[in-house]
Amino acid sequence: MPSIQKNLVKDASGALGDLGTLLPLSLGAIGLAGLAPIPVLLGFAAFYIATGLYYRLPIPVQPMKAVAALLLTTQVSAQSLVASGVLIGVILLLLGATGWINRAARLVPGSVLSGLQLGLGLLLASMSVGLMATSLPVGLITLSVLLITLKIFPSWPAALIGLCVAVAIGALIGAPGPTLDIPSPVTFSLPGLPGINDWQQGFSKLVLPQLALTLTNAIFLTALMTEDYFGEQSRRVSPARLSVSTGLANLLMVPFGALPMCHGAGGLAAHYRFGARTGMAPVLLGTGLLMIALIPGGLSFITAIPTAGLGALLLVAAVELGLSKRLWTAKPSCWPVIAITALVTFWADPFFGFLAGVAAETFRTAWVRRQKIA
Repeated sequence: MPSIQKNLVKDASGALGDLGTLLPLSLGAIGLAGLAPIPVLLGFAAFYIATGLYYRLPIPVQPMKAVAALLLTTQVSAQSLVASGVLIGVILLLLGATGWINRAARLVPGSVLSGLQLGLGLLLASMSVGLMATSLPVGLITLSVLLITLKIFPSWPAALIGLCVAVAIGALIGAPGPTLDIPSPVTFSLPGLPGINDWQQGFSKLVLPQLALTLTNAIFLTALMTEDYFGEQSRRVSPARLSVSTGLANLLMVPFGALPMCHGAGGLAAHYRFGARTGMAPVLLGTGLLMIALIPGGLSFITAIPTAGLGALLLVAAVELGLSKRLWTAKPSCWPVIAITALVTFWADPFFGFLAGVAAETFRTAWVRRQKIA
């Protein structure tokens, strides 16, 4: 029984590890893009619970980053958002159900995947620094607590302790939390049906930028990292199944007001780094989001977490994601490919990083073959 309780506490701590990505992006979409908060939180809750029960591992659920970023920076209607969710859902369902995505995953070189992982880690690290800068005392103290706990007391729930410290210090010095315009009374409103222009806008502005990130980060890298972390236990977590679960979630929930969602390598790194080892972690987080969405006053609870504390969580997860074991064991001839892929991913986006990496790997392979012949 003590062992079960200990594992439950670790899973609960690991469940909180990805809040640094989940909350800023989803609350930003709610506050700035005007999405209804209840359907967004219920969408994450349902997808998290279903993911934990199906995969039985700490597979994450995250807002689609390109979609969330575009919602925050451009004028996109709620109907276009619905159209993008449906289109992404259909495309991913088709790729997963036919098994095409498994074949595509086997064609991606390992050096390119390591470079994408490093580049995404750098992207998350830069985002975390911005979050921590909102209150440096809270960010630095929370980061110190996380690192000390993880290093010296690895059996303790580091994320849970770090968030408690962040909330306490934030309340003491008045550090800002995520902004959220909560209507009174809170209502459950559904977006309208998309028109022809909404389908066109959703496809061109949201679907095309998001697909490259989803395929590389949320599917290929998530499946690869799950195998790295869990070995034989990861056999259920294939690219095809990740594609199908992501497709179903978006097809079924975005029309009812949820934000487009996916899995993600960064979220997996965060859950694992802070102790999550089973599907109980996503189930616990999904249940918590469900309670926050449905209990009166629950929405104000998440705004009490200082943004800088979320940034500290995200920075630890970014390091875990970027500095993978495969990065250190790569052949010296692969290092330029990894560097090119990571830098282009960081400065442009994962799609162009992927293209640059494939080109660099093609050149590397030809060069190695020529050296062997010579």
